[in-house]
Amino acid sequence: MIEDEDPNDDLINEQDESQETITRVTGMYKDWFLDYASYVILERAVPAIEDGFKPVQRRIMHSMKDLDDGRYNKVANIVGHTMQYHPHGDASIADAMVQIGQKDLLIDTQGNWGNILTGDSAAASRYIEARISKFGLDVVYNPKITEWQASYDGRRKEPVNLPVMFPLLLAQGGEGIAVGLSTKILPHNFIELIEASIKHLQGKRFTILPDFPTAGIADFSNYNDGLRGGKVRVRAKISQLDKNTLVITEIPYATTTSSLIDSILKANDKGKIKVKKIEDNTAAEVEILVHLPSGLSPDKTIDALYAFTSCESSISPLGCVIEDNKPLFIGVSEMLRRSTDNTVQLLKSELEIKLGEFEEQWHFASLERIFIENRIYRDIEEEETWEGVISAIDKGLKPHTKHLKRAVTEEDIVRLTEIRIKRISKFDIDKAQQKIEALEEQIAEIKHHLANLIDYTIAYFKRLKKEYGEGRERKTEIRTFDDVDATKVVIRNTKLYVNRAEGFIGTSLRRDEYVGDCSDIDDIIVFTKAGKMVVTKVDTKTFIGKDIMHVAVFKKKDKRTIYNLIYRDGKSGPSYIKRFAVTGVTRDREYDLTNGNKGSSVLYFSANPNGEAEVITILLRQAGSIKKLKWDINFADILIKGRVSKGNLVTKYTIKRVELKEKGVSTLKPRKIWFDDAVQRLNVDGRGELIGEFRGEDKLLIINQSGIVKTVTPEVTMHFDSNMIVMEKWVPKKPISAIYYNGEKELYYVKRFLIENELREESFISDHPNSQLEIVSTDWKPMAEVVFAKERGKDRKANLEINLEEFISIKGVAALGNQLTRGKVNQVNLLDPLPYEAPEEVHAEDIEVVDETEVSGETSEKDIKLSKDDDANGEDEGQVTLF
Repeated sequence: MIEDEDPNDDLINEQDESQETITRVTGMYKDWFLDYASYVILERAVPAIEDGFKPVQRRIMHSMKDLDDGRYNKVANIVGHTMQYHPHGDASIADAMVQIGQKDLLIDTQGNWGNILTGDSAAASRYIEARISKFGLDVVYNPKITEWQASYDGRRKEPVNLPVMFPLLLAQGGEGIAVGLSTKILPHNFIELIEASIKHLQGKRFTILPDFPTAGIADFSNYNDGLRGGKVRVRAKISQLDKNTLVITEIPYATTTSSLIDSILKANDKGKIKVKKIEDNTAAEVEILVHLPSGLSPDKTIDALYAFTSCESSISPLGCVIEDNKPLFIGVSEMLRRSTDNTVQLLKSELEIKLGEFEEQWHFASLERIFIENRIYRDIEEEETWEGVISAIDKGLKPHTKHLKRAVTEEDIVRLTEIRIKRISKFDIDKAQQKIEALEEQIAEIKHHLANLIDYTIAYFKRLKKEYGEGRERKTEIRTFDDVDATKVVIRNTKLYVNRAEGFIGTSLRRDEYVGDCSDIDDIIVFTKAGKMVVTKVDTKTFIGKDIMHVAVFKKKDKRTIYNLIYRDGKSGPSYIKRFAVTGVTRDREYDLTNGNKGSSVLYFSANPNGEAEVITILLRQAGSIKKLKWDINFADILIKGRVSKGNLVTKYTIKRVELKEKGVSTLKPRKIWFDDAVQRLNVDGRGELIGEFRGEDKLLIINQSGIVKTVTPEVTMHFDSNMIVMEKWVPKKPISAIYYNGEKELYYVKRFLIENELREESFISDHPNSQLEIVSTDWKPMAEVVFAKERGKDRKANLEINLEEFISIKGVAALGNQLTRGKVNQVNLLDPLPYEAPEEVHAEDIEVVDETEVSGETSEKDIKLSKDDDANGEDEGQVTLF
């Protein structure tokens, strides 16, 4: 009851000097929001730790038990019955019930209950049916150990908590949003939860990880035991069906096939990926076919799907439960421990109740035997009052009740008087004794279980696993993910242009110089003639600075792209040389690559994607007594250092110009190169088949079906013919073996050769139009099989095996080779080569001594010296030499 209050006390208005009104909430208004928040937290959104149910779920399960007769009930009927306990609308009850049914644990469902894969909703509650599953009946209910409370209207009793003897909350998962807090407990694997409970009871350590009904792949590295701050990354399972088709067979948790396809279409519309067509063939299992345009790498597209669509998503768990009517934040391991300990106590209570029931049965069975065997019922024949009857029976029992476990009560005597005459007349002493002994065995068994309660609980969990664990194996694959670099997999569908003189870059400068393709998430690195460097986001038009020298898409943490630079310090100062990488910078900040003096200018610049070091020629202006006006510098002699380094002194005199004399090779460590057969392109991103590790001087060996052989320096921009049959890292001393048909001589020949001129492609079979290559091998000891055709009137010759190394010695690439056979050949097959231990590759000594880590700080001019020539000419300026 609310007491009478002064109306003026409810709202107190205060006015300050600026006439602003401050309203203070008092009286009953003060607690309304807190009451509402508490109600939402306790009664709607957050599950209880004791049984893992929210109130609506608990009331649904209690109503289903009320209605349970072993047959299916209409869900609408169950919902109506639940409304006797749940003071909310039928729609919320039906939705909650569908969610329980879709988890396929506590409810047996019949009809259309929706599809968690496609997101299709369930049919109306009047069309679908349900009953409690055997597992639900086994682990959820026991009225004898259930604590009861009055329902909201006081007409019925409902459970405070159901006696759930299983970590149900972790098996089903749960989420809800309350006022001021939320909960998100991810579902875990049925079998793994049982095994973890057993380990806990045995005192062993355990780890449990989520398992999602939609399967998929998940990275639980940062799961953090399901506590706040943890993160789970989940991915769809995508595989390559053929060169132009991907198939998605499993989807991430909390997504559907519809939402997944929508995200792919949006990414396609934004130009992040390219998709030709999508087919959704999902029924009982997920099957989404993603058709790609020709020439698009499936591996790269898979990475792009993870980077730009819902094929990869992040889930933030938050373990919040209700304990003692208060929210509690705990991890899933602690939830399991508490659930298992609670199961032990529930089993103990159940055993104690059973023990009491069996002891009571034993007590009355013993009394009944005494009553009938000793004919005590005759003592009441002459008694005329009820008190006399009770007294007579009590007196007759006393000599025979010393072995009983408790005293005989009046209630016991009353029960004896209710025994029918027919039962007394048919009483069998032996059967009565057998019943008593059976009860004694059951009592002893229960006492043994109570004395060994942990072992009993372990056996209970093992029984659950055996009876209900079939078909509940882990669905979600546990894996550690590498982060997908979005800039590497995004489709570059925008063209970048530059106006070098005016200093603008952008995608809208279509009248200016085309630089290359880019995407709207790319960063662009720009170098100017003044020695400035800027990294900026792609935009329609951005001013950088006049006299732009170099523009390219910037690759963050790229240690292989090396910039070679010579600059003049100030208007008339000395010139310096430096090599550096740019691995990370602040966007839109201008960096000075020179010494910072006014008037500094870049004299030579090159960007080298694989750390190439070219040879350049320095030409000086004629001035004074300078004798040596020209000399060469090899950038391979310059150490790779940080972009802030001053560099090494080239000359203190004015440089007229710098000329490129010779292109260089990489000075970096070997890099791995892959070949993506789907798009016939090389890459360094791990897509396709690994070709090998390549140093700067290493080359690719390429042989095509036309008998053309060549060696090339591997570049990711290269294109390859469709008739290519061999691509591998070239080993110069490794012979190439071939069997070919000579069209002019109409005979088969064998040859072995080494590549003599690596700078050009050569044909190793005759140029006759009928000549064709049969087999080619780059094995050290190849073997071949010749299958002869059957000639008329003759028996077919046996197949011939040939060791090509023994058959012919190594000759020149233009040699005809040795004749294979004069017999009529049907076909030639390449067999497995003979074992051979290849010699180790010997490489020229690497010039570089610093690895690919950025070095910061100034570089002294003493790192490199300019020595005077000691000849008679007395030249002032000499070539760069290293200490």
